[in-house]
Amino acid sequence: MLSVLIETLNDEEGLARTLASLVGGAVEGVVRDVIVCDQGSADQTHRVAEHAGCHYVTGGIGAGIGQAKGDWLLFLEPGARLAEGWIDEVVAHTAKQTMPARFSRARADRAPFLARVFSGNRALAEGLVISKRQATALAKSARSAEALARGLATRRLNAEIWVAPPK
Repeated sequence: MLSVLIETLNDEEGLARTLASLVGGAVEGVVRDVIVCDQGSADQTHRVAEHAGCHYVTGGIGAGIGQAKGDWLLFLEPGARLAEGWIDEVVAHTAKQTMPARFSRARADRAPFLARVFSGNRALAEGLVISKRQATALAKSARSAEALARGLATRRLNAEIWVAPPK
């Protein structure tokens, strides 16, 4: 049903945290596969991915999308963690919507208004749920998951995400 794609570059610690938050989705049968799209890590990112049973690709985000088995894709930054309740919300969205969606920031994780306005806005900070068909079309002109996610009109999911710390 859902393939998770995580683009990494020396993110072994963050990757482990993100993968831990996906366990419930795998147990429920919602997460079909997890693909780690690495951009040349020199740390142990590949070992974390392999030990967790993820597919590990080095050909960029397009290669990851090509290997995805699900009809819907969930893009996450390494270090981001999905809060309890995300599974039902994503299942409901993918069953009746066609447009992409993003998670809501966890209440305790929200920065003050001015800090959000003046911080660098990362397109994947709140994750992205998108159909494989749409992601495939966007990936033809996008070099990264961040570029793919930038500028998309999305629906806001009623499920929370703890945003990955900025690099």
